[in-house]
Amino acid sequence: MAETLAWQAAVARRLDVDAVRLTWREQGGSALNATWCADSSGVRWFVKVNGADRLPMFEAEAAGLAELAASNAVRVPQPLATGREGAHAFLVLEWLDVHGGGHDAALGRALAVLHRHTAPRFGWHRDSTIGTTPQENGWCDDWCAFFGERRLAPQLARVAAGGDADLAAAGRRVIAALPALLAGHAPSPSLLHGDLWSGNAGALATGEPVLFDPAVYYGDREADLAMTELFGGFGRPFYAAYEAAWPLPPGYPRRRRLYNLYHVLNHANLFGGGYHAQARTMIDALLAGR
Repeated sequence: MAETLAWQAAVARRLDVDAVRLTWREQGGSALNATWCADSSGVRWFVKVNGADRLPMFEAEAAGLAELAASNAVRVPQPLATGREGAHAFLVLEWLDVHGGGHDAALGRALAVLHRHTAPRFGWHRDSTIGTTPQENGWCDDWCAFFGERRLAPQLARVAAGGDADLAAAGRRVIAALPALLAGHAPSPSLLHGDLWSGNAGALATGEPVLFDPAVYYGDREADLAMTELFGGFGRPFYAAYEAAWPLPPGYPRRRRLYNLYHVLNHANLFGGGYHAQARTMIDALLAGR
């Protein structure tokens, strides 16, 4: 209990709030972090807490939210503070009353605007995490090389280290096939949310869409769109609005499977279970040209 009080006091100091007047209400947590609502006389903040070694993860998330906010394309919670106290690291965010929904036409239009923000190269100025897995973002001039070296290869190395040598070997064949799988496709380095499944989007009471929990980098915009289809939750108006604002080029369905392989491999490394078989099915389909 003493350590918990220590990190709470550290949050109060960073917010310049009297710790005695700061009340805490646990939000139930997630698969990755403990989450809290901190309240001082009706002013609220959203606080994520994890082990002290997770501070770089929180710092990267804060930087990613700032990058998204600077685009003025879509609402995100403002990052206010990160820190470490004893055995705990924390991230303090603006409190937003986010409700269900947010996967509709307004978000489709906003995402298209976000993707219009580009960089000269693929990657980002710092590494980040996807879930709790390190995500390498070193700058690269070539998208095919970036996706193979910065996305698939690190996940496959973790798969191999976890004992699934067959899946890792099959995945390396996909890397070898990337020039063919991406032939003729020359995307611009768009600003991406990077972890855009339905659980990382919502809406305010006004209907304004909100994005959170990013894994930001500059890459092929189709990678964001692909993940919206991986776990479901985004409706037809979302896709129709995006397509109206910025139509996708031919060949997206095949590239969708390729880009989602990265996330399925990450889930295999994080959670195991049936994700190994799902990844192998995706690899077989990609190699067979289906």
